Amino acid sequence: MKIKIFPTRFTLLKAYIGLFLVLSFIVRLSFFIWNFSEVDNAGFTLVETFGIGFFFDLATISFFAIPYLIYLLVLPKRFYGSVVDKIITYLGFSIGVLILFFSFFGEFTFWDEFHRRYNFIAVDYLVYTYEVVKNINESYPLPILISAMLALVLTSIFIVYKLGCFNKTFKSKTTFRSKLIASLPWMVIGVISLMFITNKQADFSGNRYNNELAKSGIYSFFAAFRNNELPYNEFYKTIPKEEAFQTVKVSYLDSKNTFENANINSIYRTIINTDSIHKSIKPNVIFICVESLSSDFLSEFGNKRNITPILDSLANNSLFFQNLYATGTRTVRGMEAITLSIPPTPGRSIVKRKDNQGLFTIGEVFKEKGYERNFFYGGDGYFDNMNTYFGGNGFNIVDRGRGFLLDKTIKTTRTNIEDDEVTFENAWGVCDMDLYNKVLNEADKVYATGKPFFDFVMTTSNHKPYTYPEGEIDIPSGTGRNGAVKYTDYAIGQFIKKSQQKSWFKNTVFVIMSDHCASSAGRWELDVKNYHIPALIFNLPNQQPEKVNKLASQIDVFPTLFSVLHWDYKSNLFGKNILAMQPGDERAFIGNYRKLGYLKEDKILILDEQKNANFYSWNPLNNSLTSIPSDENFEKKSISFYEVSDDLYRNEGLKLKRK
Repeated sequence: MKIKIFPTRFTLLKAYIGLFLVLSFIVRLSFFIWNFSEVDNAGFTLVETFGIGFFFDLATISFFAIPYLIYLLVLPKRFYGSVVDKIITYLGFSIGVLILFFSFFGEFTFWDEFHRRYNFIAVDYLVYTYEVVKNINESYPLPILISAMLALVLTSIFIVYKLGCFNKTFKSKTTFRSKLIASLPWMVIGVISLMFITNKQADFSGNRYNNELAKSGIYSFFAAFRNNELPYNEFYKTIPKEEAFQTVKVSYLDSKNTFENANINSIYRTIINTDSIHKSIKPNVIFICVESLSSDFLSEFGNKRNITPILDSLANNSLFFQNLYATGTRTVRGMEAITLSIPPTPGRSIVKRKDNQGLFTIGEVFKEKGYERNFFYGGDGYFDNMNTYFGGNGFNIVDRGRGFLLDKTIKTTRTNIEDDEVTFENAWGVCDMDLYNKVLNEADKVYATGKPFFDFVMTTSNHKPYTYPEGEIDIPSGTGRNGAVKYTDYAIGQFIKKSQQKSWFKNTVFVIMSDHCASSAGRWELDVKNYHIPALIFNLPNQQPEKVNKLASQIDVFPTLFSVLHWDYKSNLFGKNILAMQPGDERAFIGNYRKLGYLKEDKILILDEQKNANFYSWNPLNNSLTSIPSDENFEKKSISFYEVSDDLYRNEGLKLKRK
């Protein structure tokens, strides 16, 4: 009997594969046009980009094909075209087509936000369906998108039906042997892809956009699902542990730091900031962590739209840090950097990991000074594991809870933002002004007890869908990022104004800093400029306004505050006093979940999970990176900080010292 390489029974499967490949090409081509100016358009590179992309598309569709191939192999010929066969085939094809269109529609919204294919952020979003679906509904015309998607699904099914693919599939009397021969190539592709192909193999270019184009969104999603933690020692370039710890500890050697035990792998130490002249003071501290506030939104850094008049004014009347860099690209990464004062660790933020309670955070320093510690969030702090993290590290929780309970092991209080306290709310939570009003009310309560307070306030208004109360500013709600930034700025101004009417204002310091930039995407491994954030300390007693241009990190702001308050304290923090930094001390840590960068002057070393250490010269004028010969000492220091921070987390070195 003559065996057909593509038996008729496979007609519907071939139609599905063809549809997937066409849609994948359309998505890839669309992203190419979308970011045409950023993509490396050289002929061979472009061919390689689309060629690698086609390979990953084949790998992806093989995973979809294998379940149906197995079904065809085990289905006896006598059941071809039976009612059960038709139900399974129609239903399977319809669901498969729906998944394809849903995924491809989702890719466009994800690319709009992150300029990347699906990654571990997309995986995280699956956990927080309420916020994400509501955000999408408020950001995009969801009824239109769903209608369009369903119309495309039905149109695809109709076309395939009209082409006779269903009839050919059901009427076929294909032999087992011919089905097996036709199935083997796809099964081989699937097995090879599962066992030997990783998503990072699509990173063939120095241009990040080409690498993202070469990937397949669905493949990237499942790759992220499998790998959202990256133990540093397994994936990154290392040096001997003792040498790494020694290198880090040497960087803290001065008259103010005394290590608890110089002979163990720890950075736990005592920091002395008092002397015969400088005595410690204990003002209230309100920290505002501003969502997605890039430095280039401020007029201070050249913005001409005048969307941050309040922050620009505060910059001239505060201790203002002009050359500060965020450690990461997400809110939880900023929270990690600020509270733990630690360089970014690869994979997901510690805020979202297991065993992230009972850590030495900045909250512990405040606790030792007798402060009440509160975490304020306008949404439900269940999102991104924030309540578990802050509650598990001694903070009281004030949020817009919707019924999710704290872990019973967490000994803390939770206060809800009630309906009658809300004037405006979107997917991410109440507007910033509603949140600040809650902060004011709770501050009054703590002040009445005579206890100083430290409030960590996380804003949400500067986030898509960029909606806020109408009439507060001159940009209509929901029209874009500029309006959200201006409302965020306005709300800060109103908060400061209302605070000035409070009896506790004169003895309260305000720290304002961004969690990360509005966008971190760019053509380089790490786009340095897209980590530049503003930070300031306002209303400091006996402190003249000063603009500090020293290169520093997000992790340094609170150690700097502790220094200007002249606090002596035990520390397990990596951050340093920015004001005391000598030129050789200035540096910044930046990264995403895979790349880890160490920035010093105009040089940056970038570590990746393939044990590479790439050394570049950075040009701030055009934000470009130029590869330069490696510097052994620079590389050693870079590796040391990242290796030590990851080691401390994994070996409980970040835990509180038990009395």
